[in-house]
Amino acid sequence: MADSASPHSAAPIRGFGERLTKVFDRLGQLCVGIDPHPYLLEQWGLPDTAAGLREFGLSVVAATVDGDAGIIKPQVAFFERHGAAGFSALEDVIAAARHSGLLVIADAKRGDLGTSVEAYGQAWLTPGSPLEADAMTISAYMGVGSIQAPMELAEATGKGLFVLAATSNPEARSLQTARLGGGQTVASSIVSDVVEWNRAQGAERVMGSVGLVLGATVDFADYAIDLDSLSGVAATPVLAPGFGHQGASFSDLGRIYGAAVGSTVVAASRSILHAGPDGVAEAVAAQAAEVRACRA
Repeated sequence: MADSASPHSAAPIRGFGERLTKVFDRLGQLCVGIDPHPYLLEQWGLPDTAAGLREFGLSVVAATVDGDAGIIKPQVAFFERHGAAGFSALEDVIAAARHSGLLVIADAKRGDLGTSVEAYGQAWLTPGSPLEADAMTISAYMGVGSIQAPMELAEATGKGLFVLAATSNPEARSLQTARLGGGQTVASSIVSDVVEWNRAQGAERVMGSVGLVLGATVDFADYAIDLDSLSGVAATPVLAPGFGHQGASFSDLGRIYGAAVGSTVVAASRSILHAGPDGVAEAVAAQAAEVRACRA
């Protein structure tokens, strides 16, 4: 079972990448998504209310601990539907997860520039914030330079970011494979900027604090993404959606992510959540074990 003592109550380990590495070493690379779709709430016998979302989220947190996984990823949008009460429920879920020693990636996909994106970073990454997570997803389609403030905040506070680069939805392909003036694709340009940032923060790091969202159903050759560049000095972490319900198989981890497989957070949600409240802990345990076996 996951360690019941919260790492957040002790002196923090420097750097999100270091903390992520420790979770990988202890519990493996599975990340359990908390996606309270209305139909899942109904299947679980819960109302589509803030109270229902709170119970759903807390149940998944407990199941993740019991199932020997170490990372959760709440999808912020489902909580946001319920306004202030939904955010209150999300605060409770995040706090319970972090108190249980889980690493929390807030799937917020925020994106802006200047003081606006700086404020988004402060909301999710500032120690003591009501929504404090360990990392957040973020969009940089106004240029990676537009999110410099959150990147600097993440470095200063031991938090992490996962920047959208090559996502698993088919609608994104034409934009993300579009060529820039220098011949790079939009996606590969984001990748190279993030890799450069991580290396600039210190070559002594095993893993950097700013990662990339690279979907498991993407053909990275079509996006001109060099996965080898993500490994080595200050390796760039990867958040990998697309497993389970979206079609990718854990057995293909090595083939899909190549040299970057050791720094990949393997995200699964609906394939676990469909097990219902009585089976979700068993589903977490089974999938966590499968991911560990595929990486052995």
